Amino acid sequence: MTHIKKLLMLFAFLGQFFALTAKVKVEKNINYTAVNDQYRQLDVFYQKDITKAKDVVVFIHGGSWSSGKKNIYWWLGRNLARKGVVTVNINYGLAPAYKYDRMAEDCAQAVKWVKEHVNEYGGNPERIFLMGHSAGGHLAELINDDPVYFKKAGIANPVKGVILNDAFGLDMKEYMTSSEKDNNYYDFLRTFSKDPAIWEKGSPLHYVENSKNPHLIFYGAKTYPAIQLQSERLNKLLNNAQVPSALHIIPKKKHVGMISQMVFGSNQLYDFIMDFLKRT
Repeated sequence: MTHIKKLLMLFAFLGQFFALTAKVKVEKNINYTAVNDQYRQLDVFYQKDITKAKDVVVFIHGGSWSSGKKNIYWWLGRNLARKGVVTVNINYGLAPAYKYDRMAEDCAQAVKWVKEHVNEYGGNPERIFLMGHSAGGHLAELINDDPVYFKKAGIANPVKGVILNDAFGLDMKEYMTSSEKDNNYYDFLRTFSKDPAIWEKGSPLHYVENSKNPHLIFYGAKTYPAIQLQSERLNKLLNNAQVPSALHIIPKKKHVGMISQMVFGSNQLYDFIMDFLKRT
């Protein structure tokens, strides 16, 4: 897996001032903990008219748990806000300084901040959805399914639904056990250690029985096999448990293309997302 940050940086250079178009406002670099730390900050994209409470999407970026930042995805915040969704892009601590569990704790703390403050931006705190790409999808599903993270944050799970875009690492034990021992494998050791018990503990699929909220799952037809297999398994397990879940395989798309295509507000994934929010 290449670093998503490098492949998407071009979009960030286009300029964040575009986020101010079409009646969209943005509040940047808000600390979601008591510490002034760039890795624990978020941006809120919202429409100027906040009189009607709107659905909220909290987006967790990817980057192999070791790279990426919220600023790269300003266009996602802008596009969703233009469609009437309050969107919160978050940062979290990265490897090698932090392991996966601390990243998940950060994400849960960010959601707690959203729950307590999103009404100030026209968001409905009862309509919070998680969205993540790649490693961000792993973290979104993990904090949704393993109750330890919201418990530590001091709140009940407030997530109305989950949107996964080419989520990587839904079963890290399976991946680390069977994958080729290449640069990616050794990179992931910095996040998940060498201990198979930790790989299992950090795998959302091992907690899927706790998931009771609707899911929208995407993966690219040309993405990594592990993403395809584990996304299919998650969808099947949810449906077998009578938890609403829809899976869409996006033709011709590789891993990075699954998120970079969303720079265009007319991309079909937005249609799927808006329909999902409407139905949930």
